[in-house]
Amino acid sequence: MFIGHFAPAFVAAAAYSRGPKLGTYFVAAQLVDWAFFALAMIGVEKMRIDPNATVMVPFDLYYMPYTHSMVAVAAWAVSFGIVIAIWHKDAFGGFLAALVVASHWLLDWLTHAPDLTLAGGDKAYGLGLWNHPEIAMPLEIGITLAAIIYYLKRSRGPAIQPMLLIGVLFLFQAINWFAPHPAEANMMVYAQSLLAFGVLTGFAVWVGENRYFTQRGGLAAASL
Repeated sequence: MFIGHFAPAFVAAAAYSRGPKLGTYFVAAQLVDWAFFALAMIGVEKMRIDPNATVMVPFDLYYMPYTHSMVAVAAWAVSFGIVIAIWHKDAFGGFLAALVVASHWLLDWLTHAPDLTLAGGDKAYGLGLWNHPEIAMPLEIGITLAAIIYYLKRSRGPAIQPMLLIGVLFLFQAINWFAPHPAEANMMVYAQSLLAFGVLTGFAVWVGENRYFTQRGGLAAASL
């Protein structure tokens, strides 16, 4: 799953407008992938290109215990939540940020072939919807659009920023699905992934800075 990971970010930002803004939740949504590709660059975690890995995605993610095991994701979630709670002086905002990080494992479990572990080791989990594009593609589009609509309904502001974010999200998703896949996993693949996360997060920061949330009594207030 790619842009579907950002659905919890939109929901969290809209559900608690006094907390962190959308950009922070975008970091939370892909935090473990940020970490995975950074660690892959230095050879700590590993992936390879295998056309038979799944129908949709030829990535064999065969070693990622420090970012994508359930225990590791929980540790990343708690750590990030504490940082956000302290930074924003907002315990509930930190709790929501932690939940967004934790959502990554569940969403990956839906789409990945069995490559997710509980705490490392050989036993792996994954429902494997990447082998069923007729299910995986509508699911990813559906949850992302539903979350975006919820965010936009709960907030007010210029249309241009969210429209551009939506456009870039679905452009990147189309590239992810339909562009030719790389022949091998290398530094360029890792760097491109990190760049994509960075671009999307930058757009999310821009959107979050320009959205206002309807408060009790019909007044609009900026998220904090």
